[in-house]
Amino acid sequence: MNNNILQYESKIWATADLLRGCGIKESEWPSFMMPFFALAMIESRLVRMFDSLKAEIGEKAFANIAKDDLYDMIKDQGQGYNIFIFEKGQSLTDICKNDKSFDIDFDAYIKGFDGETKDLLGVDATDGEKFLDIKGVINKLKAKKVLLGYTKLWAEIDLKPFNNSEITTLEEHIKRKWADISAETAGEQYTPDDVIALIAEIIASKIEESDTLLKIYDCTCGGGNLLFGVEDRINQKFKRLTQTFGQDWNDALYALAKIESRFRPDSKIEHGNTLVEDKFYNDEFDVVIANPPYGVSWKGYDKDIINDKTGRFKFMPSISDGQLLFMQHLISKLDSVGMGVVVHNGSTLFSGDAGSSESNIRKWMLDSDVVEAVIQLPTDEFFNTGIYTYLWVLNKNKQPHHKDKVMLINAGDKFKPLKKSKGSKRKEVDEANRLEIVATLTAFQDTDYAKVFDKEFFYFNKQAIMLTNVDEHGNSFAAKLQISKTSEKLTPLSLTNGEREITEFVITSVDNSWVGMHVGEQKGEYANPSTALKTSPASLAEYFERDIKPFIASLDYKEQPLVVTTRLGRYYFDNEQETLIKETQQAVRPEPVEGLGCGKIVVKSAFKKAGKTQVERIEISVDLTPDYQKDYEIIPFHKDEAANRAAIEVFMAKYISKPFAYLENVVGVEINFNKVFYKPERLREVGEILDEIDALDQQLKALEAGLVL
Repeated sequence: MNNNILQYESKIWATADLLRGCGIKESEWPSFMMPFFALAMIESRLVRMFDSLKAEIGEKAFANIAKDDLYDMIKDQGQGYNIFIFEKGQSLTDICKNDKSFDIDFDAYIKGFDGETKDLLGVDATDGEKFLDIKGVINKLKAKKVLLGYTKLWAEIDLKPFNNSEITTLEEHIKRKWADISAETAGEQYTPDDVIALIAEIIASKIEESDTLLKIYDCTCGGGNLLFGVEDRINQKFKRLTQTFGQDWNDALYALAKIESRFRPDSKIEHGNTLVEDKFYNDEFDVVIANPPYGVSWKGYDKDIINDKTGRFKFMPSISDGQLLFMQHLISKLDSVGMGVVVHNGSTLFSGDAGSSESNIRKWMLDSDVVEAVIQLPTDEFFNTGIYTYLWVLNKNKQPHHKDKVMLINAGDKFKPLKKSKGSKRKEVDEANRLEIVATLTAFQDTDYAKVFDKEFFYFNKQAIMLTNVDEHGNSFAAKLQISKTSEKLTPLSLTNGEREITEFVITSVDNSWVGMHVGEQKGEYANPSTALKTSPASLAEYFERDIKPFIASLDYKEQPLVVTTRLGRYYFDNEQETLIKETQQAVRPEPVEGLGCGKIVVKSAFKKAGKTQVERIEISVDLTPDYQKDYEIIPFHKDEAANRAAIEVFMAKYISKPFAYLENVVGVEINFNKVFYKPERLREVGEILDEIDALDQQLKALEAGLVL
């Protein structure tokens, strides 16, 4: 690559000085710079193409070609055209030399492009899609009377000597700065050049020379830096022909990628939301790459995704983060022997519990044996985030000894510090470290920073159980119940929590007065009607909602001295013994006392509407039940079903002492780099610590002596 192209990075960025000077906000600079950067790219390539045609045909022959024939030849190149440039032989530099005719010439210049280029630039934009919106930018610059000055700055940027790869590299540097300042880039991660190079090296290690076309696809291609950057590096290593496909729904970035695509031998870029409308729905690819947005909600188009008929989405992840939607989409686009590299943050590794969509997506990926490796990159590697990022290496054509295995590579220390930070980017994976990482992946053997696992290593059992809580003697109230009974219903005379006592367990209305009654021993029998209740609510339903229901809900037999009295005795829970107590009522004192085992006192209330045979009423009931508690145990997974069941039983026998029943078992999947590569901090020797304390003590004594003097 001709490194001189990077001299234009500072020149391009210097155009922002004029924007700053006329009061344009920094966050708006990218929208002013993008269309003019596109003009510089287009003009340089069109002029280069035009000069190439002249050289190919010859000056004399070229001069004799009819205009229509010439334009047919230019159109055949598929790179667009500009009548003003080709007919008048003038560039932006020439237009800017004449202040008086500038406005007319510049208008003719931008309107001289072919229809597609004008659409992408936004030359004739209305209220619809504007893409690069050069019309709007020109109007704003005219209003501030700086259009000529701004255009002159861009006219000084001559990209004609540089090839596509070099221009792509320059574009990557400029877009990175745009990403740093633009308020519209939330969740978007522009891929640094060193990460693009690493991805290309990984892909190069998996492909071979061939006469077949290598189809490369990026479903969130943005301005095309990752897509075209990988293609350029593959073309440097292989003679194999490549074809690139990309889709993005950001207007301006799509337009830049689309413009770039026309100057490449075989590239197709489409505009739109990949998750809602896949513009390449009939295509499969040899290589997929992507750096999809992190932590971005898909709520705005959830109905379309949930109702998607393509079958590409096996599970729906959390609506707050669509990364794993893109992952599923990319896997669906791989051909039978395809491979890919996808950039994600850590949430795709471990978010979601067993049984969640995130865990199920990971399990589906590992069950399908499409994941070959996950590579942890250093922190401070990307331009606008300092977090760890990860490369998922996908491969549907694994070597035999790679099948059903996954390699983790902890490349967090494989970097070179940058001499000068670029936003949040303070590190880069330099060439030496890139080659080492790829060599480690190719060898597929354990090292001090890489481990190979059977894929089932990342699976785990989340075993649900129903515990039966017991008292200090190991007894549960369940033992007191008759077979087939789940509870014992009490017929209470009173219920108190020490602050309030209830003696009416059915509250109804008699002669428009509310009356409370005890529940009789026989079903449906009421006895001992009390006096009319003196309450202010206007209806029985309101009384239930405002008074009875909240009070009953507040009762806690473990936290309050809740006592239920029946004709047979008093019932309460003894916290110290963790058991239900029944006291038989005696004339002098409550004896004997019987421990019923660990259980619950369940008090319920319900409002019953009037029916054909029943009046409107409030019913309060009290039950004694065993104390059951649902719990979950996380247990290592074994791929053999019988061995897995046996391992669960061994685990339960070792760690669970209470009676329990098995409930459902859910297999989850997570990939935990910290667990695999954790290195405990070395504990210091006691003698070393004592020596340090002694040294500090001596220093303090010396300081004290100095103060006394």
